[in-house]
Amino acid sequence: MENEQAVMALAALAQSTRLQAFRILVQHEPDGLAAGELARLLEVPQNTLSAHLSVLARAGLVGSTRHSRSIVYRADLAAFQQVALFLLQDCCGGRPEICAPVIASLAPCCPPKRKEKSHA
Repeated sequence: MENEQAVMALAALAQSTRLQAFRILVQHEPDGLAAGELARLLEVPQNTLSAHLSVLARAGLVGSTRHSRSIVYRADLAAFQQVALFLLQDCCGGRPEICAPVIASLAPCCPPKRKEKSHA
């Protein structure tokens, strides 16, 4: 990732409504959320939300697909991962003991489901 891409992504998230919108879209992965529903959840007019989603889309953090008469927005988690990795790639000057708490806090919040043993 280039500096300019990271700056665009961070700038897009540096506004309260856009940050909230992105976080809500992350919560609704992988299905995404219709623009009208997102506007309702954020309690903002649809045209205002549209402008905010355009900024997030230009930054590469959200994508959209048309389903009949509605547009469904999704967070681009791979793009966000690139931003996070860009910020941490030179973490702590190669001293892993300093980075350990940061890495530990990034552990998945949703661990994979364990396979149940069959009692055959």
